[in-house]
Amino acid sequence: MKQAFSIEHLHFSYGGSSWALKDISMEIPEHQVTALIGPSGCGKSTFLRTLNRMSDFSEGSHSTGTEKLFGEEIREMDPIALRRRVGMVFQQPNPFAKSIYDNVAYGPKIAGIHNRRQLDEIVERSLRQAAIWEELKDRLYKSALSLSGGQQQRLCIARTLAMSPEVILMDEPTSALDPIATSHIEELILQLKKDYTIVIVTHNMQQAMRISDRTGFFLLGELVECEKTETLFSRPAQKKTEEYITGRFG
Repeated sequence: MKQAFSIEHLHFSYGGSSWALKDISMEIPEHQVTALIGPSGCGKSTFLRTLNRMSDFSEGSHSTGTEKLFGEEIREMDPIALRRRVGMVFQQPNPFAKSIYDNVAYGPKIAGIHNRRQLDEIVERSLRQAAIWEELKDRLYKSALSLSGGQQQRLCIARTLAMSPEVILMDEPTSALDPIATSHIEELILQLKKDYTIVIVTHNMQQAMRISDRTGFFLLGELVECEKTETLFSRPAQKKTEEYITGRFG
């Protein structure tokens, strides 16, 4: 199986002498959903942000080890080019204060696409992929801020898809949503993995079990275990993993 990411002996620090991530080694397969679980402050969101170098925004941050995207060393890539290939969806929906159309077309315009027909095609394709075209096709020029929270999050996913990334990173994308909206996002993730590699941070272990192919358990900045999801939850190899998934701590 082809690996989207190969990470070896990654250490990451926000500055100072302590490591936020310690000796992380793992592979993230192409066209699968990889979930990252663990208690708050364990390093899973920090790790996610290293995958498209959003961690670079922290002044004084530094890292050692290697992180490769389809064989290319991430730290040697142009950050803007990397973030076009590795899109990000955040915990809180964050649509721009623009129309629905302009939210989706924003990235392609920045990338130099200004042909109206081409932009129309990108907007429709991206909204269809995000399973929200039918809901929004008659409201494209209304403000994105008028949408419900679940619709806003799917719009943000469409905005990411408009850049035709290879990988989508999701940082607790449903934690601010109600159960129905959460279900829509989970169904969407399962559809998207046919065309994209997805890495999702989730505090919800049931969600990880429902949607992911592989799960990594983080604790105190370390990757304790990464395995097929069914195996990790039914037969964890590490005692710490078992204690966490059975609710004995965390």
